[in-house]
Amino acid sequence: MDYIAMTTGFILILIGLFGALTNRNILRMIVAFTVADTGVNLVIVGVGYMRGRTAPILDSAVAAADAVARIIDPVPQALVLTAIVIGVGVTALMLAYAYKLYEKKHTLDIAKFTELKW
Repeated sequence: MDYIAMTTGFILILIGLFGALTNRNILRMIVAFTVADTGVNLVIVGVGYMRGRTAPILDSAVAAADAVARIIDPVPQALVLTAIVIGVGVTALMLAYAYKLYEKKHTLDIAKFTELKW
């Protein structure tokens, strides 16, 4: 396990949660959620890392017989790539909602949005 990546990831998660819970500005909350998402991705990569192993590419550098003992499991990397794409989509959706809320109320303060219907 790569402890530096995992520690950095947990710190980013805590910073993101703190920012999302303490800010009243919607844009700052969106940035905080994005920071927490990046931290989760770092933790997943840190869990999937194995020191001394190589990338999961079968070529002349790694024989097929030695692959199990010499390559890293590609599943955490694939999960992180998928999570990055989903995270970008969710961030874009949150920014679109924030833009529409700003158009409607001319403010980004979360306390101003108390009614259930627009």
